[in-house]
Amino acid sequence: MAKKVGLEVSVAVSEAVKLVDADVIAAYPITPQTHIVEHLADLVADGELRAAYIPVESEHSAMSACLGSSAVGARTFTATAGQGLELMHEVLYVASAMRLPIVMTVANRALSAPISIWGDHADAMAVRDTGWIQLFVENGQEAVDNVICAFRISEDRRVLLPAMIHMDGFHLTHVIEPIELPEQSAVARFIPPFNPPLPLDPEKPVTMGAFAPPFIYTEVKYAQDQNLRASKEVITECWQDFGKTFGRYYSPVEKYQAEGAKTLLMTMGSYSETAMVAVDKMRDEGKPVGLLKLRLWRPFPFAEFRQAVKDAEVLIVLDRALSFGGPGGPVCAEVRSALYDEINKPRVVGFVGGLGGRDISMAGFEDMIEQGTKVARTGSEQAFEMFEVRA
Repeated sequence: MAKKVGLEVSVAVSEAVKLVDADVIAAYPITPQTHIVEHLADLVADGELRAAYIPVESEHSAMSACLGSSAVGARTFTATAGQGLELMHEVLYVASAMRLPIVMTVANRALSAPISIWGDHADAMAVRDTGWIQLFVENGQEAVDNVICAFRISEDRRVLLPAMIHMDGFHLTHVIEPIELPEQSAVARFIPPFNPPLPLDPEKPVTMGAFAPPFIYTEVKYAQDQNLRASKEVITECWQDFGKTFGRYYSPVEKYQAEGAKTLLMTMGSYSETAMVAVDKMRDEGKPVGLLKLRLWRPFPFAEFRQAVKDAEVLIVLDRALSFGGPGGPVCAEVRSALYDEINKPRVVGFVGGLGGRDISMAGFEDMIEQGTKVARTGSEQAFEMFEVRA
């Protein structure tokens, strides 16, 4: 029977890794993800998780160790944040191209300089083209559930791709919440044993990631892209099965109070919960506003997104990262691209806020919705603003 306990979200993520019975953890500490690998170290040392725990000298080494362990068929996990994810960057491409189903939680953190240990989405956006599945969560329960789902998705033979679970540094990682932990036996039934099709084996040698001359490189990359796009079907299938098994359902794009909404606000991550409160207040005041929460970032859910916004007049997109010298925020740019050929589409307004962990209050979200709606109806579809919280 599932049990509900009060846990720090980072610790709860570690407990989820224990529930999936991971074989290898490659660990390097970096704020604000350190509590995840610290608790996993305790679980391994106390004999609660039978796994190889590899303390490495850097995040680059952590991901390199993950390559080897996953390639031989071990269920593999790691975690990182911010600058650590950037130090891993070149190895991330190898993991996805070699079809290694590594699962990693990223405690999202602002990138230097200036140095910041607080969370935004600069690190997540910096790795959006590395070929990994990327999921965003907004609370501790979602983090636990999607760590479990990520292993099943990644290890599915139709997928065989690594996955990141993004959760906001400090705003989520260090918060204590009531979290329902499923029975390990139920998780074992939900996730079949990892059975890689071509594991590294000295008795049956195979080549992985070998040299590719120009005449074949394009075809390999095209196949990789097609596989990542096709993984969306497996992701949604997994979320449906998870809902039937554990009672909590997830979707690539999730709507809140969107029925009849003329203006929609789109968010990602933990700030969505504050936005929900703002939307509730505005709906109570009779304002036709709603919220979209983008959970699946890669592969981008084009069909589900277009369906979700088709009846809206205005779409306000909150980015928590800057595309320097570009159109403002990377999420807003992709949203506009996704809607480019649509005939019936909302006017899109982009805001960038929450950088370096700066809070956006309920009143701030109300102000964003009001400003965005006004800009959309009087200004350009390409409008973009840096958002400052109005008290």
